[in-house]
Amino acid sequence: MLIHVPPPSAPPPLVVVSGDEDLLVARAVREVLDAARARDPEVEVVDRSPGELTEADMIDLGATSMFGGGRVLVVRGAADLAEDLRDALLAYVAHPLDDVVLVVVHSGVVKNRKLVDTMKKAGARVMAAAKITRPRDRHDFVIAEIRRLGGRMTDEAVRALLDAVGGDLREIAAVCDQLVADTAGVIDESAVARYHRGRAEASGFAVADAAVAGDLAGALTLLRQALEGGTAPVLVTSAIAGGLRDLARVSAVGGGSKWDVAKALGMPDWKVERAQRAARSWSDAGLARAIRAVAVADAGVKGAAVDAGYALERLLHEVTQARGRGEYAGRAR
Repeated sequence: MLIHVPPPSAPPPLVVVSGDEDLLVARAVREVLDAARARDPEVEVVDRSPGELTEADMIDLGATSMFGGGRVLVVRGAADLAEDLRDALLAYVAHPLDDVVLVVVHSGVVKNRKLVDTMKKAGARVMAAAKITRPRDRHDFVIAEIRRLGGRMTDEAVRALLDAVGGDLREIAAVCDQLVADTAGVIDESAVARYHRGRAEASGFAVADAAVAGDLAGALTLLRQALEGGTAPVLVTSAIAGGLRDLARVSAVGGGSKWDVAKALGMPDWKVERAQRAARSWSDAGLARAIRAVAVADAGVKGAAVDAGYALERLLHEVTQARGRGEYAGRAR
């Protein structure tokens, strides 16, 4: 028995995307284009950025295609269209073609609002893309986003996510996508905390790796990025202390394969191998000096120093100097 599958429905000939939230605008335009391509894979798409629409585009818009097939014209930045182009669009809206989809993206301001109103009266589909500013609306966006991705999220988890991420919709959407992928779709407050703690720790470890390798410039750059990204200073000192501690433990064992050392210390073999390579550039005196510097900086970021950022920068200088002064030259290996 043959099952009849109806063809995908075509998008309406007139579409208004109203608002200036970049993520929502992009999704709305993509939805229209996907629908047009599902209907006709060979559909011709003309996407004009703000200021790019020309008189030639308007002539093409009102002309019947010589080769048949559908067409989509996306007009972005419609609020700033010149008067002659706006009037040309108004004339087209009065007599739209069946095989053309016109998508007008308007920020929602008063300027050129007449075009939006005329399209609405002509039966255009309106897709809202206004900025989300109210906390409740951001909360609802997160719930809808998680649901769209096939997951479920508690109210406590939503609040934790928004507290950690802020109001940038693109970042919120990216975090939602990652959380659903990491949790099989069931997201609570502890899952959000694990995700952000992992990001912060990763930032601290990147700083530590650069410092232990003697890359002062790279470590300082990564430190600034980590602090600007919200990494707690104490996580940086903890990561550097951990890196130096690994060096000391691996050095104390002496020779042996990475697998033997890993078994003896209960460490992953990849971490042992990395520590063995790094340890060749460190002396016992250098390690001791760096570890003392970490202790001072750790006290500093926990309140003993006036400026935690300065305490961390000083720590990076001292760690890289402890490694790079040639103190390891006389060390037996």
